[in-house]
Amino acid sequence: MARTYTHFINGKAVAGSSGRFGDIYNPSTGEVQAKVPLASTAEMRQAVAAAAAAFPGWSAQNPQKRARVMFNFKSLVEANMDQLAALLSAEHGKVIADSKGDIQRGLEVIEFACGIPHLLKGEFTEGAGPGIDMYSMRQPLGVVAGITPFNFPAMIPMWMFGVAIAAGNTFICKPSEKDPGVPMRLAELMMEAGAPAGVLNVVNGDKEAVDAILTDPDIRAVSFVGSSAIAEYVYATGTAHGKRVQAMGGAKNHAIILPDADLDQVVDDLIGAGYGSAGERCMAISVAVPVTNALGDELAKRLKPRVESLKVAPSTDPDANYGPLVTAQHRAKVVSYIDQGVKEGAELLVDGRGFTLQGYENGYYLGGSLFDRVTPQMKTYQEEIFGPVLQIARAESFEEAAALPSRHQYGNGVAIYTRDGDAAREFASRVQVGMVGINVPIPVPLAYHTFGGWKRSAFGDVNQHGPEGVRFYTKVKTVTARWPAKGGSREGSSFVIPTMK
Repeated sequence: MARTYTHFINGKAVAGSSGRFGDIYNPSTGEVQAKVPLASTAEMRQAVAAAAAAFPGWSAQNPQKRARVMFNFKSLVEANMDQLAALLSAEHGKVIADSKGDIQRGLEVIEFACGIPHLLKGEFTEGAGPGIDMYSMRQPLGVVAGITPFNFPAMIPMWMFGVAIAAGNTFICKPSEKDPGVPMRLAELMMEAGAPAGVLNVVNGDKEAVDAILTDPDIRAVSFVGSSAIAEYVYATGTAHGKRVQAMGGAKNHAIILPDADLDQVVDDLIGAGYGSAGERCMAISVAVPVTNALGDELAKRLKPRVESLKVAPSTDPDANYGPLVTAQHRAKVVSYIDQGVKEGAELLVDGRGFTLQGYENGYYLGGSLFDRVTPQMKTYQEEIFGPVLQIARAESFEEAAALPSRHQYGNGVAIYTRDGDAAREFASRVQVGMVGINVPIPVPLAYHTFGGWKRSAFGDVNQHGPEGVRFYTKVKTVTARWPAKGGSREGSSFVIPTMK
């Protein structure tokens, strides 16, 4: 019998009361494995009230004590790694090793957040004027929220709440209703680590829960990761209600391949970055751009047998390259893009649509697909497919290749493969994309840097995690203090703006 999830509010499980539930499927088998409550506005308000009540006490804790909770949380997540990875794979479909990578990349931000005492230090100027000192401090915002996607149910919640909670805020996470199990378990572990009740809450839901977050007057900031259309909606609605918002959207990540590149490395990297996690990554390489037709011919020749030999299997198979897609609906959407590519005239070198797996016929599996001779005018090039589909879009010159990612509506990540340092340096400087890899296929910055795309890949001016994350979840207060000497003379009232001559 399918289990029924709850919400996690004020340190304990709270049954859903809206009367609305969604199904959570096992992507490997197609079976319903759990029910998830879809919160009403009133239920979200209950979580906001709990977070607001916890904020004064939590923000008053000194940063070192909050950092100790982060250290404890990190240890608990590591101790529960196998359990968390199994749960993640069962709900999402990615293979166990990839699930552990998902969790580990989230933990790297928790490690960064353990340094919050240093990260919150302000600035000080002694003697800014006669008897005047000036200093600044970073203070938490209050109740903040994160709306997280299905494709990284461990990493992205930790990217958000790790920095936010360490900085002294209290947090509400609205995870994807497709795979909420891991965020729920992370909230339990945060309480076990020593965070007071109400510091981290998880409220499951759909658009009603999202709108409740975006319009609640007590939520000060919202972080979002998902599709660009929804990111734009979240940004517009949240900012219209006076909130600070960072909203990360979709992507179409190119890999520019120059004739001098190590083609063996290129092929290995394209296979891993294009098809890992069934392509359900916002940093997946989805377009390979070989410069010259000769290089395009050789690349297609090498990629085709590698794509044909990909092992697609249940998430529990340790030899699988990738598992099923997350839902039947998402699989159908990816298939429709492959259909569209054929109609548009792209050359389908490998067709994954007919893939089936004996004993798992109801699972959401899709074989790897490979297109060649894709052009910028095609819908399948212009839009994000988010599945195990790699496209080859040939270019005749470095200039033509470099222009493709710069002109695209998305600007999340890009890579260039070359042995020419001058070309790589020029490309990195010129390309209109937020994250650049040089002979690196998935250039996701480490936790002490910051993650964020450009154009329709991101709405808002402040990126995820790293120093930018600390700035997003805090506000600066600047103090100017004067301590006049005893018996000093007073100058009386001044009606002129103060200056330093």
